[in-house]
Amino acid sequence: MGDENSFQDLIAELPNWNNGEGVGPDAWIEMMGSYELAVGYSLVFWPRFVVIDGYVLRAGATADALRQWEQATGGDRRAIEASMNHFHIADLHVNASKPNEAQLRYIGRVLQETHRAKLAADFPERQFVVQFTDEPGLDYLDYELTFWQEG
Repeated sequence: MGDENSFQDLIAELPNWNNGEGVGPDAWIEMMGSYELAVGYSLVFWPRFVVIDGYVLRAGATADALRQWEQATGGDRRAIEASMNHFHIADLHVNASKPNEAQLRYIGRVLQETHRAKLAADFPERQFVVQFTDEPGLDYLDYELTFWQEG
């Protein structure tokens, strides 16, 4: 994903630490993070899933919501999973300062990798497509991750 110097483009305040000499992302996390945030981020970067009627969905999905999507899509399994499992990267922090495109794309790529790994670990007998919209110049809400079962 890049060396420590490339993180200065993603974490703007890194060069300001250490009397202007800067710090790396690991040191910055040690100083700025919290255990509560680490626990919360674990749910984003190593997600949990539920299985409802053969659908693999993000944790928190309900059978009622599934029934609504079945009706809305005419029972298209791929569309149901893709819709119920989508995640706008810009919604990760709705009360934070506006992210930049580089941050959204970096986080989206990492989430795509972690979702692939977690789905493969949890469901080795199933095949998944994990899609991240990774193009320059999009509206920030269009940087989106989703997944569905293949086949």
